[in-house]
Amino acid sequence: ATEKKIDFIICDHHLPGTDIPNAIAVLDPKRSDCDYPFKELSGCGLGFKLMQAYAQSYRKEEELNEYLDLVAVSIASDIVPIVDENRILVHFGLQKLNQRPLPGLKALKEIAATKGDLDVSGVVFTLGPRINAAGRVAHARGAVELLISKTEEEANQLAEKINLKNNLRREFDLSITDEALAMIEADDTLREAKSTVLFKNTWHKGVIGIVAARCVEKYYRPTVILTESNDKITGSARSVKDFDLYEAISACSDLIDKFGGHKYAAGLTMDKSNLVAFQQRFEEVVSRTITEEMLIPVVEIDVPIQFDSMNDKFNNILKQMAPFGPENQKPVFEAKNVFVEDNLANFKERHLRFSAGQEGNKSIFNVVGFDMIQYYDQLTNGGHFSMAFTLEENTYNGTTTLQLRIKDLIFE
Repeated sequence: ATEKKIDFIICDHHLPGTDIPNAIAVLDPKRSDCDYPFKELSGCGLGFKLMQAYAQSYRKEEELNEYLDLVAVSIASDIVPIVDENRILVHFGLQKLNQRPLPGLKALKEIAATKGDLDVSGVVFTLGPRINAAGRVAHARGAVELLISKTEEEANQLAEKINLKNNLRREFDLSITDEALAMIEADDTLREAKSTVLFKNTWHKGVIGIVAARCVEKYYRPTVILTESNDKITGSARSVKDFDLYEAISACSDLIDKFGGHKYAAGLTMDKSNLVAFQQRFEEVVSRTITEEMLIPVVEIDVPIQFDSMNDKFNNILKQMAPFGPENQKPVFEAKNVFVEDNLANFKERHLRFSAGQEGNKSIFNVVGFDMIQYYDQLTNGGHFSMAFTLEENTYNGTTTLQLRIKDLIFE
């Protein structure tokens, strides 16, 4: 673009490298020479700030409110901290998303069969994957066309196509995750390592970030999933709480053509000839710098609670702390002497659902545990257990009730 004498502005919210591109402006709050007070904007949030500055010059600030739902979806899907400016943008963006969304987001909500108002978690698990699916299995142009669509008819047609791509993305995701986990299980060295670095040249580039995240869920250690693309090895990396993945990859920079990201997620590209050396170096760096405590997943309890303390009034107080998300998580409660009251069931062979009571309390709550099927047999035996959980609303057939979402169980 510079050679063709085209002026352009770069917006980025990742940690920059040492070489800053020669553009009219490079907007990145994480630049060492940037004095903007809030450093954790999402990519779309950064673009919104550029639009705000432009609009202020032409006195058109109010017109930007129409795009706050897009900003909220970006902030939620980018998994950036929901604090300070992000929290304000998400608060008003979710209002727009739930009351009068743009045609593309409205169509996406309908095809995802969302129930009730969406919160940050709802966006992350319903809208975000569908928007991302276009770029993961085909071309991101389809998602852009959906988000800028002007009519409901056009938006509905594009949302149908996006949803089909999301179904395909899910198939890739699950099959590659199964392959990756099987590779670890079959190799003693991989099982006992402090990190995971896996490569297969046929894995789909578009889902390796999701696969890396799923491997972290299973083995809870820094993970890099690699595949082949354009005669290079390319990959996505994910980390565990408190371990700086970006620094660990930086220590391997002489083996990498390029990389970028932040403390908990990164992308990288390297020559095929450097694969083995990278696997060895990354494991060495992680082994040297990670602590045993970092390799143990922890559920942090905010406060113990009795079932009878939780009601609509209590929930309304909690909602004043929303929107929840990274660095402003939903409070996690602990209830002891809990028992299964009725209706214990597993669904999709992965999840739990039952109603629960607590000794000395009259209240009964519906409980859901996603990917908690490992506790099913213990729950069928009766007896009491301690439960870490969050309180949430569940809307079914037009009726909204309170339910508990399990974070962890300890059996007495």
